[in-house]
Amino acid sequence: MATIPLTSDVPGLSPHRGIRGPVTASRQRRTWAIYAAMVALGLLPTLMGSSPALRAAGLGLIVPGGGFLAVGGWSMLLFALTMVVFVASLVAWFWAGAVIAPAIVWLGSALLAGSMTGETTWAGAPIAAPVAAGLVILAFARNNRKAHAAGLDKAKVRESFLPRAISEVTQQSAPEPDPAAREMDDEQLAGLRYLLDRSLQPVGSFDGFTVIDQFQPAALRYQINHMGFALAIAQTAYLPNFRGYMGLAQRNLIEKYLEKKVWDYWVLESCWGHFNFTDWDPAGKDNIMLTGWFGAHVGGYMLATGDRRYMKPGSLTFRLNGRKAWAHDFGSLNASVDHNYAISKFGIFACEPNWLYPICNHYGMLSLVTHDALTGSKLVDRHMKDWLRAIDDEFTDSSGSIVGLRSQWTGMPVPFPVGEAGYAFFENAFLPVRARQQWAIAREEIAPIVVEEDGGPRMVMPGEGIDAGKYGTGHVGAYGTYLVSAREFGDTRLAAAAKAGLFRDGGVDRSGGGLRFTKGSNISNATAIMGLLMQTGDFRRTFTEGPSKAALAGPMIETLEYPAVLVARAWSDGTNLEATFVQGERAGLRRIAVSQLEPGRRYVLDGAEEAEIVADATGAGAFTVNLAGRVSVTLRAG
Repeated sequence: MATIPLTSDVPGLSPHRGIRGPVTASRQRRTWAIYAAMVALGLLPTLMGSSPALRAAGLGLIVPGGGFLAVGGWSMLLFALTMVVFVASLVAWFWAGAVIAPAIVWLGSALLAGSMTGETTWAGAPIAAPVAAGLVILAFARNNRKAHAAGLDKAKVRESFLPRAISEVTQQSAPEPDPAAREMDDEQLAGLRYLLDRSLQPVGSFDGFTVIDQFQPAALRYQINHMGFALAIAQTAYLPNFRGYMGLAQRNLIEKYLEKKVWDYWVLESCWGHFNFTDWDPAGKDNIMLTGWFGAHVGGYMLATGDRRYMKPGSLTFRLNGRKAWAHDFGSLNASVDHNYAISKFGIFACEPNWLYPICNHYGMLSLVTHDALTGSKLVDRHMKDWLRAIDDEFTDSSGSIVGLRSQWTGMPVPFPVGEAGYAFFENAFLPVRARQQWAIAREEIAPIVVEEDGGPRMVMPGEGIDAGKYGTGHVGAYGTYLVSAREFGDTRLAAAAKAGLFRDGGVDRSGGGLRFTKGSNISNATAIMGLLMQTGDFRRTFTEGPSKAALAGPMIETLEYPAVLVARAWSDGTNLEATFVQGERAGLRRIAVSQLEPGRRYVLDGAEEAEIVADATGAGAFTVNLAGRVSVTLRAG
């Protein structure tokens, strides 16, 4: 697997920061050339003395609603209304890939103005329309210049602290935990129950999920994937030898993702974004927000459990109705990512039609990482050079940060906040040198919001915050992201600060034995709980290695008694099993099924009601625990 730093072996900000990359520059030149042609075409009827209708329609090409200025009178108010509607159409384009929306508003308003024109036009319109367009362009240019200058100043500050900050990241990092000694505490187990309660419900049920729309950050697909990531981390770190309801929960999430309501947004986006009205294959063109995210989710599950069922053709079938379905599997999801990267001029590819999100492409690269780990392929190596060129040359602003969103067709950037902490833990799975740099910048720049209190450090977020998972306010997602990155890089102080802020401001609810943060959306809760579960390097190990081969070959706990039996630890050296069971409901005797024993072999038990068991001909067995509080059990081959 490739482990390439940002530009060289020496950490530092990209030398290309703030410079338009060749593809971006080409797309922007093309965009301005098209607009210049529209202005020329729009002015032509006026210069040639054409009919009032043509003059009005032409001015409507210069600026949305400009034709209504030519109509004159009260109709001129429609210019302002059109500008408002045009902005709304841009939001629709961004929100759901509806590329036709701005074109309909712009060209439709021009035609409407032409149809409304009488025998004359307002004489000032040929000047007012270009002036209005010019003012808008100048306003954007001014804001861009200010942002560029501010970014250069920020870059100077970053360059001054970066060597020290990177050194601190390395020096302060807590060691990676011993996989043979890990056990969830009560708080982590309560957080895991939040995920299990939602994952173990029937596949078609979405109780406890945030359900608003299926186009942007509140969509079900993102919630499902992040819950799956957290469960895979829990499985790899604490429960590699507990299959039972942990495996069922993860498979349920994967099956939920195949529910039509989760992915059929792509039918609409294909129609109004790609003008494709027949083939709505969700793992075809673009749509890395499905293939990349889901691929990493499925790959993480298979690495964590050793279960390879989703390698089989048709194991991930997206069924629209009785006539249309698209049969996929883990391999074909990654084949789609592979192909889309190969044909992309930018080096990364789109979520919605037109929109390039670097954060989604971090998920895409993570999916390829899991594919390489599972199959021995070299997909990361194949695309890393162009992927890095895209991030470095085409998506780096003047401060050295990643541009959050860019239009593939116009080359224009759009503000979309993610931040270094949001990229860092992903990159640790495939770009560890760059990942440490990302975290070094993040930890330095969040230092002002960390306060020292009697109980230790605490993050104090300003304002009400934004929770994109519910399109509302809240800090749970931000605290969760900082907690995940801090834990990934072994930053115990900032992890403690993020956790303290989360519990102080997140609205803690421990009812029913679970743990949730009432002020956060479902995806924010999933992120926060993932952070609570993690220790140094857990994200990287989960998606690049999974549990040891010895553990996956050892005895497996198969109990499905949830929530009566909670498992806080399940680890094997390949022959013996060590486990910790926790009372989930009432105390009492509980039967624990075990598989992958050596058929006919005797096993000695400590902590169970039985002193020994003998595996049957299939390698299965069972023992009883008197479950009251925590009970540790060891099973040793006799």
